[in-house]
Amino acid sequence: MAVMSRNPIHFELYARRLPDAPWTLELAAEDRDKVIEAAEELFAEKRAAAVKVTKETLDPSTGEYRTLAIMTKGQVEAKKRGKNDREEDPALCVSPQDLYSIHARERIGRLLDGWLERRQVLPFELLHRPDLLEDLETSGIEIQGALQKLAVAESQGRGASVHDVIRTFQKLVERAIERVLNDGKKGIFPNVSPEMGVNRFAAAAESLSDEAERHYALAGGVAQHLSTARTCREKVSMILDLAEAAPEAGRGRALAFQVLEQPLGELVAWRGGLNAMLGADLDLGASLAVLTRMAIGREVAMMAKMDPAVGRAIPPLTGEALRLAQWLERDAFEDVRGAIGRRVLRELLGTRRLCPGDPDAEIALLRALAMALTAAAGRMMTLEDVQNAFLERSKNLVTTEFVTAYLEGRAGPLAEAQALVRLAENVTGPAAKRSAARWIQANISTLKFETELRAGSERPAGRLQALADLQRHTARIGLQDGECEKITAKLGEIGGLIEHDAKVVASMLRSPAPPAQKLNHLLRMAAGETSPLGPAADKAKAEAIKLIKAPELRSDIAGSPELLERVRGMMQAA
Repeated sequence: MAVMSRNPIHFELYARRLPDAPWTLELAAEDRDKVIEAAEELFAEKRAAAVKVTKETLDPSTGEYRTLAIMTKGQVEAKKRGKNDREEDPALCVSPQDLYSIHARERIGRLLDGWLERRQVLPFELLHRPDLLEDLETSGIEIQGALQKLAVAESQGRGASVHDVIRTFQKLVERAIERVLNDGKKGIFPNVSPEMGVNRFAAAAESLSDEAERHYALAGGVAQHLSTARTCREKVSMILDLAEAAPEAGRGRALAFQVLEQPLGELVAWRGGLNAMLGADLDLGASLAVLTRMAIGREVAMMAKMDPAVGRAIPPLTGEALRLAQWLERDAFEDVRGAIGRRVLRELLGTRRLCPGDPDAEIALLRALAMALTAAAGRMMTLEDVQNAFLERSKNLVTTEFVTAYLEGRAGPLAEAQALVRLAENVTGPAAKRSAARWIQANISTLKFETELRAGSERPAGRLQALADLQRHTARIGLQDGECEKITAKLGEIGGLIEHDAKVVASMLRSPAPPAQKLNHLLRMAAGETSPLGPAADKAKAEAIKLIKAPELRSDIAGSPELLERVRGMMQAA
């Protein structure tokens, strides 16, 4: 196998499209992370029943590669066929027209990603532009490398020799290139570039709407029009200009949008496409924020009105991104919205950090995305996909790596505990909640935490209040009962130590404050408002009961509805 012979080590991605289908090679590259990300993308988007990534190491003595599987997902073992099962395998592309399907264009994009990226062109453009195909054909090595990558896996799955499969693909590629070159010379592709107010695009769409090869012909004209663009931003602008020039109704308009959404979908699905479109170097989180606002801007705006933090995490759009979003709000380019949804889902299911260096911003963004995507369930992805994506992403938020980065720079154990409770509030799923609970328990059980709370510079009442707030917040974040009880008990235990050290209740009773005021303070402590539930609250409750029995307080209690309600609440909870 001479797929990547220049380097002694490379990585290959194989996919099994159906449980009983043969393995097919999707990608071979020297970048391990790139190949693994591509595998996760295929599996997350349910375009493969199973994927595997292998490490191929060249043995200089034999000239052969040693294979080691480093990642597998899905049904790796093929289903056994029964005697009556039909021996059907996914068909090879047999005609040039087969290369224009969405799946074929995606595979072309993977196999020729380096060549396409260097020229800043899309598979859509390559398949319709004679000049690009001539360049590709002249290079030779690019096509040969791509054919080798495909042939090795196809030959294994079909029992044919590598050379036979290469020849089959080679003939298909030659026919496809010859077809586009000849059609370019014949003038099959219309000139759709506007000139002097003439709407050539609408006229071409109308005239081709009844032709058998209407998509291919009009796409060729669009691809030629895009050849004058120097940047992806210009390409988006030109595509949207054509959308505005499309026929107002009928089959011509349908044809126009079916063609235009192909390059738009490829642009938003391409990881570098968004940065190129915006002319900015966005991290993954910012990219997902832009894509989400672009595809479901209405729902994002609605959530931002309810919670301004959503608007801060997913800011408004500008430029061509805003223009494309406005088109999507008209329910045009539904396939583009689908491509955005698949990209967002793929990234959420992956392991890459959304906001490297800023864990707080990452948590805020994930919360905003969860709210917006849930509100828009059905438009960009299903509710089940949204829930599964955040279940998986939540697992990443409770790893040692993330939590360590998240807690870095916090002002002491109490601040760390407060941050961990916020983290637990923003993860979903039993597994992530359990992990978050373990982090909280580990934090508050340290000697450092106890020492800071018992000997802190803040007044004892302030430290008790902080523990009470932490305890109440923990009770609201959906931890399992046993986990919540352990955290509550530990916080209460430390609160009891603080009260014992500072004699908080005794000091309150000795103070010159009126008896009714003392009772009110004790009742608030007993209820867990100003002190954590536990020994300190119990001590306050015992003293409150003594005060209630004092004859001089009965009139004060009866005359104060608030105080009376607190007394009733304490007695009912007893």
